[in-house]
This record gives sequence, structure tokens and C-alpha cells, in this order.
Amino acid sequence: MPVRVLVVDDSGFFRRRIIEILSSDPRLDVVGEAKNGIEAIEKTKELEPDIVTMDIEMPTMDGITAVRKIMQQNPVPILMFSSLTTEGAQATLDALEAGALDYLPKRLEEISGNREEALRLLRSKVFIIGAKGKSAKLSRNKPTASTLSRASISSTQTKPTPISTQKSTAQIERGNFELLAIGTSTGGPLALQEVLSKLGENFSAPIVLIQHMPGTFTPAFASRLDQLCQIRVKQAEDGEVLENGCAYLAPGGMQMEIKQKAGRLYCQIAEGDSSLNYRPSVDVTLGSISEILSDKVLAVILTGMGSDGREGVRKLKAGGATIWAQDEASCVVYGMPAAVVEAGLTDRVLPLSEVGESIAQGFS
Repeated sequence: MPVRVLVVDDSGFFRRRIIEILSSDPRLDVVGEAKNGIEAIEKTKELEPDIVTMDIEMPTMDGITAVRKIMQQNPVPILMFSSLTTEGAQATLDALEAGALDYLPKRLEEISGNREEALRLLRSKVFIIGAKGKSAKLSRNKPTASTLSRASISSTQTKPTPISTQKSTAQIERGNFELLAIGTSTGGPLALQEVLSKLGENFSAPIVLIQHMPGTFTPAFASRLDQLCQIRVKQAEDGEVLENGCAYLAPGGMQMEIKQKAGRLYCQIAEGDSSLNYRPSVDVTLGSISEILSDKVLAVILTGMGSDGREGVRKLKAGGATIWAQDEASCVVYGMPAAVVEAGLTDRVLPLSEVGESIAQGFS
């Protein structure tokens, strides 16, 4: 059966455009539309869609408020449409914290310079995220706000208490690590928040973060993580020397490589190869690390569509690096972790709730 979609936007023109695009895919069935947040809440309850696409700015009730209420009353995967502006970035991050799983640019040409590729990516993202919602319903385990959003932690809350699980993290031994690298995409903002908030301010190594995200979003995202975490988090700058206890987020729209000079690691930021699908690319960053530090690196691949990171991990693994991946059950999209797991490149596969604690133990 196709994935059932509810489209929410105050613009009738935009709703018709999205409905037309999604309806051209036999895997998707648009079962309804709404023009504001109040209608979105009502129709989510009435129609029980597998996924909702949601605008942020709407009259009567905005998208962020609607997301929060839907996740409280009738949890369902929600995909936000966002403007790629500084204000849009802040609002989108607020929507993710409210419980939305991911976002897409409202101007579809900003997804890809190729229109057909942009439409394909839109349909694929709606289908993949919606299929997870459908699977949850079919298994009769109706998703909750916490399981769908992974960690809806607002900036006003205290840092989360580590979660105990049956899988013992006592087996994690301290590694001879000099660098932590984390790559992620769809579902990554909340996954990174969950992981990094478990690390203490005296973390014993630098951290590099590669999150598929537009350039207008990464400064706001780094700032938000910095507010929520004990470690320092910032957007990486060209030529910046890496310091212990600081996480460096690759700037959106650019490539970040890690270099070494006089025994010190530093960031090299550049536009990079225009033919690469991702800017930043996990493969590019991890590949650069493999040339200088392989056996002293812990690389972690979290939730995300596609396979970016697999080839960079392959290079690291050849040099003796330690590789962890997030498990399927806790991923928003089990694409990037699956790619490294299926290639036989992982040393451990962990639920998201264990990743942060295990990293802290491995670097303690």
C-alpha cells in the first residue's frame, strides 16, 4: 500500500504544486490538505496519514505550534518546508525540537540545480520517512513523540540524564583516540544533540561534525548545540587549529578537510569539487583524516539517507580506525549507517541512546 500524505500550507498554489509532484509517484497517496495549523491537527487525527508535510509560517496557527500539538496528540512523522534564510534556519530548528523529523527548502530549485533531481529527492524523502511511519502503525506500536523525534530537547531544558539499557557500555574500553568524527544527514540535528549532550566539558579530544545542511543553517545549528552541550560547539573556520573539548561543525555548502602541521590538527575549508552531491561531504572529511590519523580515530555514522561516509570510513578502517554506526531501530533513516554496516566496516552498532555514553567512556 502507498504511503499516505497530508499536505499543509497556507498557499493554495504551493499545496497544489506539492500535491501534483507527490501524486506522480505511485508509492505516495495524498489523502488530504490543510491551510493552517488548526486544520493540520484536525486532519491528522481524522485521516491518520503516514507523514505530514508542513509549512512553518501560516495564519491562525503556525507550523511549529501545530507540530508540537500533533506530536502530543497523534504522533506522526512530519517533514517541514523551510526558507533557506537565517530566520528560516532558526524556525526550522525550533520545528525539529518540537518533533519534526526533517526539512526541505520551500524553493525546490534549492534542493538541486537539476529540477528533475530535485523532484526525485523530494518524493524519495517523503516516501522513506513516511514508510517508517507506516511501518510503526502496521506493527501496532504507534510511534510516540519521543521515538519519532529521538530527542525533542528545548534550549530551556537541562541536559538529559544518561539512559540505561540492557546493552552494557561497560564493555567499552578507553581507546587511544586523538579525534572523534561524526557524520550524519536526515534526522541528524536531533541525533547530534542527543549524542553531544552526553559529553563532558573536559572531553579529551577534538570533535569534527559533518551534517548535510545548507550554509544558512549551520551557524544557527552550531550555536544551538553550543547552548545545549557542556562541550564547546562552533562552525569550523578555515585554518582553525582543533582543540580538545570543542566540536567543529562543517560549514554548509563547503567541504571541510582535516590537515596536520607541526603536530597540530587544523581545518581546511573550501568549495571543493562541484560534482560532489553533498556539501559538506562525510566522505571528503573522513578521507582527509585517513591520510594523517587513521588508527587514532573514532568515526561514528548516524542516521541519514544515502551512503555518504562509506568510502571515507573504508579508508579510515584500512588504516586501523575504530568505526561505530547507529542501529536501524533508532535511525530516522537507516541509509548511511546501513551502508557501512553492510560493507562490513563497523566495530560496533549501537542504539542512539547508547552512542553518547559509549563515546564518553571510550575517551575517558
